[in-house]
Amino acid sequence: MRVVLVGPPGAGKGTQAQYIASNLSIPKISTGDIFRANVSGGTDLGKLAKEYMDRGDLVPDEVTVAMVRDRLGEPDAQEGFLLDGFPRNVPQAQILNKMLAEFGTSLDIVLELVVDDDEVVRRLAGRRTCRSCGKVWHVVFDPPSQVGVCDACGGELFQRDDDREETIRHRLEVYQQQTAPLISFYADEGILHGVDATGPVEEITERAMSELRRFAD
Repeated sequence: MRVVLVGPPGAGKGTQAQYIASNLSIPKISTGDIFRANVSGGTDLGKLAKEYMDRGDLVPDEVTVAMVRDRLGEPDAQEGFLLDGFPRNVPQAQILNKMLAEFGTSLDIVLELVVDDDEVVRRLAGRRTCRSCGKVWHVVFDPPSQVGVCDACGGELFQRDDDREETIRHRLEVYQQQTAPLISFYADEGILHGVDATGPVEEITERAMSELRRFAD
């Protein structure tokens, strides 16, 4: 099965991508993983991407697309894959469709993790990070024994700037602006399926798998 997973920051895409791919016995392919593999492996594309990153510039779409094409051409992706983080916009979705057509295949389903903005803020704004060991706690879901102190090492806990409510809401606005057209694109293609991404991780995974099984049937 060939799956694309989409959802806003804080929807739990990384966690769900791992579980869903494992349940389907297909590789989880994220742009972050692809970048790291190419850079650490010293590939031509990795060297090119590193030049941009070292300058503080965004890696151009054509380099990202080339990396994705190479990854989808590997043997373990021939029977299916789960893409997380690509495509991010309609032009990339169109490129992906063309790429898969050249491989003689197409996407089966796009799963959208659906969660409202207030829930995302509750999840992300509650995170506290240890200055010493880097462990992340949550004031509601995984609080330390003592407020502001890391149970693991005794270090000071702080709220990262990108975990502040105003920053999170801005990220959500950007996501909606960039991704709403992508959601509409896949809805028009008839392969978009929404999954309620609230509640325990295991329940969200089961909802996603139920949707995938229904689709497969």
